[in-house]
Amino acid sequence: MNHIYTYPLGSTAFRRVALASALCYASVAHAQTANGVTLYGLVDVGVTHVSGLKAGSVTQIASGIMEGSRWGIKGNEDLGGGYRGLFTLEARVEADTGGLSNKPISGSQLSDRFSQALLLGLTSPSPLLQGAYQSAVNGVDALIAQQFGVNVSGNIFDRQAYLGLVTPYGAVLAGRQYTSAYETFGTYDIMATQSALSAGQIVQFPAVFEIRNSNTLAYRIAKDGVSGSLMYAPGESPQGGGASSLKGFNANYKMDTFSVGLGYTTKNNELGEKSLTSTVLGASMNFGANTLSTVAAKITDSNPNGLSIISSALLPQLAALGPLAAPTANLVQSKFIEVFKQNGTLLHVGYRMVSGANTLSVAYNNYNDNRPNNADVSSFGAAYTYTLSKRTDLNAVGVRFDNKNLSQVAPGGNGYLGGVTASAGTGSTCLALGIRHRF
Repeated sequence: MNHIYTYPLGSTAFRRVALASALCYASVAHAQTANGVTLYGLVDVGVTHVSGLKAGSVTQIASGIMEGSRWGIKGNEDLGGGYRGLFTLEARVEADTGGLSNKPISGSQLSDRFSQALLLGLTSPSPLLQGAYQSAVNGVDALIAQQFGVNVSGNIFDRQAYLGLVTPYGAVLAGRQYTSAYETFGTYDIMATQSALSAGQIVQFPAVFEIRNSNTLAYRIAKDGVSGSLMYAPGESPQGGGASSLKGFNANYKMDTFSVGLGYTTKNNELGEKSLTSTVLGASMNFGANTLSTVAAKITDSNPNGLSIISSALLPQLAALGPLAAPTANLVQSKFIEVFKQNGTLLHVGYRMVSGANTLSVAYNNYNDNRPNNADVSSFGAAYTYTLSKRTDLNAVGVRFDNKNLSQVAPGGNGYLGGVTASAGTGSTCLALGIRHRF
């Protein structure tokens, strides 16, 4: 994520702010004056053991136990008079395979509520039509599963790619950037989005945050402990009418011992209808070297993105139904739209204790799903880091996910998704050991 030039690599401040990315405007305001281009990065790899999956318990080597491995290039040029140019190009890399993308631990499996016709509300007394319903659902699931993963399109600079101009009156950045609500979430999540203990891990799919957005213009400012940003992306869709556009803002007030922030992001779907909207409120308090932090996020989405093509995509598959093909395709599409709608609240509370080379974090997370699926999920656990040097540390994470009703979330890491458990309501435990090196 955005890196703060004025903090040394490996410091606690660097990890907290760089990962959260919410204070990249602080780097804009306080960055170094020397010109230059810097190659930087992070490699994080380890062993993870996850239970409750369809295959039982799975042990694997994974990239991103704490943070997603990445490399990047950043640069800045002092233009004089308080003006400065800067850029960041940051690429994902999978340390276990050398690739640019990965799939969940559970593979392409989707939760039962997305893959079983009966749970989708598709029922018929006719065996022929019921079979057609399930076949159609299987076809839609196959399309969805293709996008179920991290950077499945394999973009090189998938993490960040932007150019900016710093002025005495704030900074303007353009390109692929972290969104406003996610920045606030990352700031007040005690894990700063790291590991399976992060609150964001229990809301992987459908995701409750737009993490990054392309073609985005942002204005950022920071002064005397107050910082904020405005963000807009036009969508650049051929459909026009605000299709796929995004708006957001955040504000943060930081004192020596207390900090509070608010973030908001809303994005339109491919038809120009208001879609995923995330409102995040966070606060933290420092007790010497220790920190107590909490987050509350309200998530709504009445018009899920990317589902308007389901009906037309199903018509060839349902051609054997004759005049019933079109109504059946439309019905299946409407059921998928309904199940992908969101209305829930994400809550997080965490505490971090630092003593010398030792850092111990504990947290409790809960997502209350207010939709008919009632796919509630909570997690709790601990993460321990032992610092070997300014650049290298060892990490251990233990997390339990408790799924209720139709929830099936399995733990992942910062760099990968856990996916889903074997069945609805099945819990999952993750134990991970890893090493992380920054350069």
